[in-house]
Amino acid sequence: MTTRPWIVDDDLWALIEPLLPPWPEGSPGPRPVPDRLCLQGILYVLHQDVAWQLLPLELGFGSGQTCWRRLDRWQKAGVFEQLHRILLAELHAAGKLDWTRACVDGPRPCEKGGAATGPSPVDRRKTGSKHHLICDGHGIPLHVITTAANVNDITQTLNLIDGIPPVAGRPGRPRRRPESVLGDKAYDSRAVRRELQRRRIMPVISRKGAPNIRGLGKLRYVVEQTFALLHQFKRLAVRWERRLELHDALVSLACGFICWRRLKRQVA
Repeated sequence: MTTRPWIVDDDLWALIEPLLPPWPEGSPGPRPVPDRLCLQGILYVLHQDVAWQLLPLELGFGSGQTCWRRLDRWQKAGVFEQLHRILLAELHAAGKLDWTRACVDGPRPCEKGGAATGPSPVDRRKTGSKHHLICDGHGIPLHVITTAANVNDITQTLNLIDGIPPVAGRPGRPRRRPESVLGDKAYDSRAVRRELQRRRIMPVISRKGAPNIRGLGKLRYVVEQTFALLHQFKRLAVRWERRLELHDALVSLACGFICWRRLKRQVA
């Protein structure tokens, strides 16, 4: 892996550039910092977890305020969600998405304040948030939800399923439903099983008070691996953005980069 993971290569920039909203013509003030450099500044913060005001000016990204404002503008235009969807489509076209199963999980909370926060289950004195994630059978992130730290995992199961974007890339209707969903005992619920079956999805969920389904852990390990990849982006391990939509924009950007790395690895 490159020692400068925030650098955007030409192939990835060719995907991102058409998604960016044009800069308003005749806008007052100095010439804006190029979008590509601002994106690299955002990625620098995402990888290194530095405060926006401490973004190194010598790297040419512009000020932290410039990158933050560009992040806000692009989030409102839905740039990062579109990028994630495009890369999922390319993986689907290459046959690299495993729709036979999807895995759900919600790990330890990420602390700090802002919208969608609540008492941490590991320390009631602190408020925090946590990520709920669904990935395919290969560990490719399909959808991530940020909630308060005290939200029960099971309440987000159907939201994760329904939040999977329609993934094109092959003839026919876009795909958005896995054949089965794998979960541990935290997701055991008659209502959830019933709703999954109504969506023609087989629930493979261990039941409370019964032994775990044999071999389920070996199939579900990919979701833990995906969480590890997601939280390698240090800005996501601890939530600093008080505005939930900006934090979720960074999450979508990280998911897009995980997909891009997987795509590049398959091509290589």
